[in-house]
Amino acid sequence: MLQQILRDMYIDPELLAELNEEQKQILFYKMREEQLRRWKEREEKARMEEAVLRKTARCKQSNGKHVQWLRGKDGEVWVWVMGEAPGDKPYEQISEELIAERARQQAQKEAEELWRQKEAEITKKFRDAMAQEKARIVAEKWKIEIEDRKAAKLEEEKIQEELKKREEEERQKGEEQIRQQEEIRAKELYLSLKQAQQHGQHSDDDQEWEEQLRRSKAADEERSHKARRARDEYRRQSLRAIQKGRVAGLSNLFQGTSLNNDQEIKLNNNSANPLLSLSAASSNIWERPSRPFSRDVIIRWFKEEQIPRRAGFERNTNRIAQWFHG
Repeated sequence: MLQQILRDMYIDPELLAELNEEQKQILFYKMREEQLRRWKEREEKARMEEAVLRKTARCKQSNGKHVQWLRGKDGEVWVWVMGEAPGDKPYEQISEELIAERARQQAQKEAEELWRQKEAEITKKFRDAMAQEKARIVAEKWKIEIEDRKAAKLEEEKIQEELKKREEEERQKGEEQIRQQEEIRAKELYLSLKQAQQHGQHSDDDQEWEEQLRRSKAADEERSHKARRARDEYRRQSLRAIQKGRVAGLSNLFQGTSLNNDQEIKLNNNSANPLLSLSAASSNIWERPSRPFSRDVIIRWFKEEQIPRRAGFERNTNRIAQWFHG
């Protein structure tokens, strides 16, 4: 009967009423012992299950990938601040190197694009000239005697060698010019990016830089277009002179032009050659002035040159015009 009560942890009220006070105390004591025993069993079982789960988790971690933080001498997670560790470069130096590399890559990209255009022009120019010269010599060979054909062939080879030599020279000059332009452009881009970083106006300066880059490219294309038209006209004049029988005009075909059209042509006042005049005119090309180095230079220029001319003021008054935002 006692075992059933301890198993169910319940006693009928009528049966409890029949027990005296001592029997009730003994019964309650036994029931309390049973509760403690059950609680200890549950705690031990839970502890064993937790140990098994912990052991299983350690086995899984040892077999799989996991992350373990590096800790310093103080036992905390180890951290590193850029520029403070021994041997680290200063932040300013790292920033300078990044800006210089960005400018160099941009200039190199522009130089490669410009060189592809130049190379295509050079190849087309010399290919057309060689084709015209070959056609002229072939036409003349049918008119001359058999004894003169060998001399015509030698003349053709000589002219072709001269044209190839001049083509190679112009290619070398073009490569050197592209390399110099790349270096100059890299410096300009570096200064522009450096000023943008110093003033902290990244978005506005990037837009200004892109606008200046667009204007620079437009000016370069305009100069290239003018030079190309001058060369085409010069070539037509020269080939026309060659077709009339003046072979000496071919040797002067490309002396008046170059890749950059910056050589100054000195003309003889008594000479009436239109070909040399056209080459001299092509060299007088407008060049964009250099970009100001700082804001102070622009302010000083405005005060010294523009304020005396009343730039930015309303007419007949000393008030600043509403449209002026300088």
